[in-house]
Amino acid sequence: MTKQIVVAVAGNPNTGKTTFVNALAGTRLRVGNWPGVTVEKKEALLRLNGKEIFLVDLPGTYSLSPYSEEEIIARDFLVKERPDVVLNVVDATHLERNLYLTLQILETGCPVVLVLNMYDEARRRGLEINLARLSALLGIPVVPTVAVKGEGLQEALQQALELAASPNPRKKVHYGEEIEGAIKEIEDWLGKNVPQIAVKYPLRWLALKLLEGDPRVLQETGLKIPEDLPLIRHLQKVHGDLSDLLIEARYGLAAGLVRQCIKEHRVEPPLSEKLDRLLLNRYLGPPLFALAMWLVFKVAFDFSAPFVDWFDGLIGATGGTLSYLLKHLSVPDWLYSLIIDGLVSGVGAVAVFLPLIFILMLVLTFLEGSGYLARVAFLVDRLFSFVGLHGKCALPLLLGFGCNVPCVYATRVLESRRDRILTVALAPFMSCGARLPVYVLFAAAFFGPRAGTVIWSLYLLGVVVALVLALVLQRTLLREEPGLFVMELPPYRMPGWRYLLVHAWEKTRHFAVKAGTYIVVISMLVWALLHLPPGQDLRHSYLGRLGAFIAPVFRPLGFAHWEAGAALVTGVLAKEMVVSTLGQIYGTEKREPSAEISFPWESWKEVIKGLPLAFVEAGKNLWASFSPVSLEAESPAPKLLEKIRQKFDPFSAYAFMVFTLLYAPCMVVLASAYAEFRSLKLLAIMVGAGLFSAYLLGILIYQIGHLF
Repeated sequence: MTKQIVVAVAGNPNTGKTTFVNALAGTRLRVGNWPGVTVEKKEALLRLNGKEIFLVDLPGTYSLSPYSEEEIIARDFLVKERPDVVLNVVDATHLERNLYLTLQILETGCPVVLVLNMYDEARRRGLEINLARLSALLGIPVVPTVAVKGEGLQEALQQALELAASPNPRKKVHYGEEIEGAIKEIEDWLGKNVPQIAVKYPLRWLALKLLEGDPRVLQETGLKIPEDLPLIRHLQKVHGDLSDLLIEARYGLAAGLVRQCIKEHRVEPPLSEKLDRLLLNRYLGPPLFALAMWLVFKVAFDFSAPFVDWFDGLIGATGGTLSYLLKHLSVPDWLYSLIIDGLVSGVGAVAVFLPLIFILMLVLTFLEGSGYLARVAFLVDRLFSFVGLHGKCALPLLLGFGCNVPCVYATRVLESRRDRILTVALAPFMSCGARLPVYVLFAAAFFGPRAGTVIWSLYLLGVVVALVLALVLQRTLLREEPGLFVMELPPYRMPGWRYLLVHAWEKTRHFAVKAGTYIVVISMLVWALLHLPPGQDLRHSYLGRLGAFIAPVFRPLGFAHWEAGAALVTGVLAKEMVVSTLGQIYGTEKREPSAEISFPWESWKEVIKGLPLAFVEAGKNLWASFSPVSLEAESPAPKLLEKIRQKFDPFSAYAFMVFTLLYAPCMVVLASAYAEFRSLKLLAIMVGAGLFSAYLLGILIYQIGHLF
């Protein structure tokens, strides 16, 4: 039987660890959650030279003395799961800071290969690293890599396999005679008094944790530092807090290693420092970021418009083909209506926006991979501190622009429970990709060339409302001081195409899978509610009656008709359903099942010819120096647009988009927030604040707009 070798990949955030893992595993990564928690884990099974390699990508962490959930997971895996070998990925340009974690990993007794990533960047900065000397001093293999270019990866993996198979004892990190004497004293005490503990924990690591007074280890083991030991008493008398003594010893050893192994040659300031002087300027940084976000939306919409148009043709041809097949199979009228009016019109109205969402995620992934988005945390720290947050809270909130659910889970990187609760309360105001189809549909119907700017304004409005809510909460319900903000800035990089495509697809896949599963089920439910009781028109169906019942509430917002009310009701289940429901109600092309239907040969010819033309048109749109491109001429479902124009005007349309942005998070977000905090109070704040702000702003937009 082939032995499986477990290789853990550990390192600080922003060291290129994820790029390293993706380059090794490609798209073979499996994504799930760690048992018992909702922090995402990535793992892959590789085969090399007849060996099965189980690659586990641990959450990025600065230390194994944990405070956040990610740090706890990383430490527990190394200490309790005991991987065969650890690939410790470090940033070669900031070696001293990264070596602190390396020393802590070595304390666990795991075999370690030190991976000096971004080695080319270190050389450009004039750093000359003596690899052989560093390897000899640490007693572990040291391999230079450039993950974005795929350099050194196989060598690092090969070193890991050789080390995992080696029976040689591991070299221990030496912290000086006093600390080593204390460690030996505690190890002997543990062996004498609790010998069974060695089965569960490495004795040297446990001795160090007892010296530190690590609260989690003390709670798990029921042990405490044996203060009656002579050397322990002496160290406490001389140094006081022994955890500070160990921290100083690790940092001192890391600094000594760097002094002995690195020579720094004077070079010009790196490009990242020059860019930061501009992009992190307190006056120029915020408007430049706003401009960057505007360009993101403009590029996404201009480039994706031909692909959305092509995708709409593909869905139309698919619907025509299904109509032809169903006609010749003589299916019942109700089944024909369910498939064509329910699934094709409902799911198709959402799925047509997949190209736009993919392009938007691609551009955002570029900004993320380049290192720019990490700097947003520093840009907004001053503003966030005014409303009771700090810059690190911006990182989970940025994820909310893709989907609010990962935003909720990502708050685990925040140390303070108060910061986590406040950030989760703000998550629904970050406009997720599910709301984007609503914006595009209404912006295309009413705002033409200005559609991109209108949609950008909605994203900005969501952030403003979130900040106002944060200010209210921190002065009423959450009066505690925010946590400290410490974060390392990654260097600027040029992301590779493989990195961009893989990560953009990962972010788009959530939308695609949702459209193919969850939205299919809800679309069938909506179809049933629109066609029951039998023999009634849509207005008098169950969903039509519910929409008509709540419609008067929206009279001050300008859309007091049952169709809008019904769409907003289903939008609580999933925001994509707003467009899907309107698609089913208005129907892009109503046909009687009994009518003669021919196979849509011409439609398929247009689809086949249209794809290469879409690439040409997309290139022209970008080449035209960001000239405005009218989405109206290239938008999906022109008949649906016409129906919307009959029911709305520009002010009520914008009010409807704002209401969709704010009125309530979807059920999945509410479930995720409750699973994290078990707090009905938090859910009430999220829903209540959203409804209040949505209704108030909707009234102001419509009423003030009509005054002029």
